Amino acid sequence: MVTTEQRSADLLAARRLRPRQIVAGVDGGGTKTHAILMDQDENVLGEGDAGPSNPLRVGIAAAAGAIREALDRACAAARVRRSEIAAIEIGLAGARRKELSARMEDALRNLGIGEMEVVSDADIALFGATDGEPGVVVIAGTGSVSCGINARHRRMRAGGWGPMAGDEGGGSWIARRALRAIAYAADGRGPETSLTPAACSYFHVSTADDLSTAIYAPTITNERVAGFARLVIEAAKAGDRVAREIITEAGRELGIAAAAVIRNLKMEQERFQVAYVGGVFAAGELVLEALRNEVQRIAPKAYLEPPRFAPAIGAARMARDHINHVALAV
Repeated sequence: MVTTEQRSADLLAARRLRPRQIVAGVDGGGTKTHAILMDQDENVLGEGDAGPSNPLRVGIAAAAGAIREALDRACAAARVRRSEIAAIEIGLAGARRKELSARMEDALRNLGIGEMEVVSDADIALFGATDGEPGVVVIAGTGSVSCGINARHRRMRAGGWGPMAGDEGGGSWIARRALRAIAYAADGRGPETSLTPAACSYFHVSTADDLSTAIYAPTITNERVAGFARLVIEAAKAGDRVAREIITEAGRELGIAAAAVIRNLKMEQERFQVAYVGGVFAAGELVLEALRNEVQRIAPKAYLEPPRFAPAIGAARMARDHINHVALAV
């Protein structure tokens, strides 16, 4: 007869004999890249950050360099060599197209990690937000995109068209709306706003008239413009009417994108989580109320809730699932 003590000892011995299986997750955006290492018990061993890794913005080589830098910093924090990593999942803004994700995988082969997959940032955010269950995630950082999965494992997305054709509700969109409001105020076409001195300070000019030169300078990137959204959010929280209207409109636009995903997945009558990820949500209820209203207009049982896991954690959990499926297939 096997006693409880013997069974516990056997389990402890099995854990000691189990090889250390480390996976990595990378969340690469238009502003920064975040990497984490996770062990077999889903403990985070180390984290590392680097610059932007959206290949459509910085190019394949620069994106690969940022991913490598963030990963190496995570390895240094965890005192782990890259060769010890069993699998890595890399979620990148801009990697929506298969051709681009394949080129990124080729550029990262020299990482020396056997199992590697490059997917979009929306894919890892969705997996982390709902832990793989049916639901929707709304991402609003520099840009914006909404992505969902239903009970039949069908995926759908809306948005993610970039600053020229979309990104409604994202940081660059908010900043551009604010700059337009400042131009209106300067011309007498719109109300005065505290956004004017905030923009002058942010773009290092003295007057609103000087902004027309500063914002079109060759050194001004989309990411730099998007950074102004943080001050728009601060102004909205402080009660500036113009800023509050912009943030409310951002929430409405994000809700419209989420609603499109819900309709296409035919989830209107179901109960599911709508998670939200990204710096724009620092605005809290100023943006969430409008988003919630648009979602519940077509899916009354849906509920807004913060993500269960951050995108980088979601990526690492996807890497864990990937190697488990590979092991089962062998």
